[in-house]
Amino acid sequence: MNILLVEDDFDVAQNICDYFESSGHNVEWAPDGLIGLERGTAEPRDIIILDISLPRLSGIELCLRLRELGFTSVPIIMLTARSEIEDKVKAFQFGADDYVVKPFALAELESRMGALMRRAYGFESVSLLKVGDLEFDTATYSIRREGKNIAVTATGRKILETLMRNTHRVVAKSEIEQVIWGDDPPRSDSLKIHIHTLREVIDKPFSSSLIITVRGVGYRIVEAHETL
Repeated sequence: MNILLVEDDFDVAQNICDYFESSGHNVEWAPDGLIGLERGTAEPRDIIILDISLPRLSGIELCLRLRELGFTSVPIIMLTARSEIEDKVKAFQFGADDYVVKPFALAELESRMGALMRRAYGFESVSLLKVGDLEFDTATYSIRREGKNIAVTATGRKILETLMRNTHRVVAKSEIEQVIWGDDPPRSDSLKIHIHTLREVIDKPFSSSLIITVRGVGYRIVEAHETL
């Protein structure tokens, strides 16, 4: 997920960046409204997070400018210390999609962002995949095991989603290669390397392994107590 964060409080911004980057998302930070406007119009974003009280250009003014410039479909969520109802109404009137009052839990922000992403981009209603203590929210790319955030590469996420959507069967190597590379898979053992990298973060730090190799066929992901 490509996130633009416009927040003048360095500590708040750092916490948000660390949280989402640890889950494999790309977060670009802008410290004031004018820089946020420049970066918000420079390239497409999946979602924009705006503090309402920004230097040089307020979050509400920035939200309005983005909407006027044609960025009408990207979800925008406001962060603010204000909790009065009139501030919320004003934010929505100027184009915000949601509103979170400081202080807030990062998990709450993540949940609200996921809901906005699903509505905006039409993600399938069941986006949270679970196998044992492993969870993968395909709407937000948030991956956790035993409640701990796990950073997974883009290719690793494709492999993991394919396995988690097919827990009832062994997924052939050729099928996974098709998902990653289409009709032009590499001749090397690239898939084997990607599987190894995925296991390093999904399995190795924990007491049990979930990703199983079925020799000569492919891979399957199973709960720790399950046998093939």
